Amino acid sequence: MTRTDVTGAEVTGADGVATVRVRAAYARLREVDRPEVWTLLLPEADALAAAADVDARLARGEDLPLAGRTLAVKDNVDVAGLPTTAGCPSYATDPRGRPGAAPRTAPAVQALVDAGGVVLGKTNLDQFATGLVGTRSPYGAVRHAWLDGRVSGGSSSGSAVAVALGVADVGVGTDTAGSGRVPAAFHGIVGIKSTVGLVPTAGVVPACPSYDVVTTFTRDLVTGVLATRLMAAARDDGTGRAWPTDVRVGLPDRPVVAVPRPEDLTPLVPAWRDAFAAAVARVRGTGAVVVEVDVSGMLRAARLLYDGAIVAERYAAVGEFLATSPPDADPTVASIVLAGGDVSAPDYVRDRMGLDAARADAERVLAGCDLLLLPTTVEHPTIVEVEAEPVEVNRRLGTYTNFVNLLDLAAVAVPAGEADGGPFGVTVLARAFDDQLAVDLAARLLDEGGAGDARHGPLLVPGTVELLVVGAHLRGQPLNGRLTDLGARFERDVVTSDAYRLVALPTTPARPGLVRVGPGAGAHIAGEVWRLSTGALGRFLAALPAPMYLGPVELTDGEWVVGFGCSPEAAAGAHDVTATGGWRAALALR
Repeated sequence: MTRTDVTGAEVTGADGVATVRVRAAYARLREVDRPEVWTLLLPEADALAAAADVDARLARGEDLPLAGRTLAVKDNVDVAGLPTTAGCPSYATDPRGRPGAAPRTAPAVQALVDAGGVVLGKTNLDQFATGLVGTRSPYGAVRHAWLDGRVSGGSSSGSAVAVALGVADVGVGTDTAGSGRVPAAFHGIVGIKSTVGLVPTAGVVPACPSYDVVTTFTRDLVTGVLATRLMAAARDDGTGRAWPTDVRVGLPDRPVVAVPRPEDLTPLVPAWRDAFAAAVARVRGTGAVVVEVDVSGMLRAARLLYDGAIVAERYAAVGEFLATSPPDADPTVASIVLAGGDVSAPDYVRDRMGLDAARADAERVLAGCDLLLLPTTVEHPTIVEVEAEPVEVNRRLGTYTNFVNLLDLAAVAVPAGEADGGPFGVTVLARAFDDQLAVDLAARLLDEGGAGDARHGPLLVPGTVELLVVGAHLRGQPLNGRLTDLGARFERDVVTSDAYRLVALPTTPARPGLVRVGPGAGAHIAGEVWRLSTGALGRFLAALPAPMYLGPVELTDGEWVVGFGCSPEAAAGAHDVTATGGWRAALALR
């Protein structure tokens, strides 16, 4: 019997898809020989046992969307039975010095395991998730996946490199200042940092608790969105933030995308400035309207994360531990965190108020824009350069990342070509809970659409509904904007069953009425299915004028969807256009 695994590769023999994938992962591990990527690597036999369990679940008929995908988990995120060191081995020991183990897997990771993912081990990081370079660890500096001598980026260094090397399918990271985006840019992979609070942070060693986000690294957008969607659904402790009921789920065909003014791009090295200009041109090529905006206020807000009183949150997280001067503490990390212990309460309140003002200013700057496109970072330094100037180089790398969580923005980092001998990346930023819009533009940049219209990316938002339209709300028709303003996304062209008549109602603008008359008594009518959130559908229905209503409509394949209907009384005196087969055809004959 011949089967295919999740990557599409042919699988033969007795092994299941998960077992085959895990064997391949360990073969790749031996091939690349990069021990500094890991703080703890599971024995192959243990991972194969987990894979066999996944294969058994598949055989029982379980739906496992991540079946066979391998996971590399940043070592500040708990995995049951394994120590969580946060890049500091002594942090994971109890008072007697015995290795400690997490009693429970973090809900975000457990969601991936429940979906069929197999954990390979825990990955190296900038200690206590403090850094963007990947060198601040007693486990060793994590080198770039293939550019010898250059940094991997941090703090989620090991997870990103494991994915870039083809060992792991999903790298779990965290992002407070850019840790889920900078390594993605350096390696030409996808990094998704969702809205703050959307993915539960239970079981994560905090860096700045108010701004920490659990993130994903993947080699493609579809896998990253799937993993992020699963993690966001894992909230089991009553904390965090849920999707709004009226969340937007589709980017307009011609979105307005903001980009920085030339003077806001001066931190970029020249080759990267040229690469960003090419990325902006590509955005225009997708049909977007590009406008320059002043992002200097956002760049100033970025400094509050480390240079202001917000650093007190880092001290609150691990400061008391580092104050004991553990021998394996990274000196740069310790100096940053311990400085937070000197912050006064008034200073902290002042800077939090400053962030409130910065958020309001950012909203003003982005008014009328759907998204903001930025270079992910400014340069790609060498390990030697970081060793010479560990703080200053790190600060530069966070120029376009440090403010994002502070200002409550979502982000999708994607590859955008090459510059200076290595990958170059951009980040699509969106307002809180507009994550789907960022995914959609990322998909257009990567030519990696989801199901249905290639203008949209894979669906990140859960709990959406389909709506059939057959008239003035069709694409190109005068009321279509009422759908796109609600953040609806086009799904597919459809045809109804032959149980419907179509009439032209005497309205302004002209619109049809769809009337059910029974199987075989009508004709097949062309329409479109759109997807939108439940709250958006409610708003749409509340504004629906008589004699229109929403109800179940049967499609030609037997599926029933919510769609427009018209009362028989209103249709009785209207002009019958059923024979045209659809509203566009009817308009063409008028």
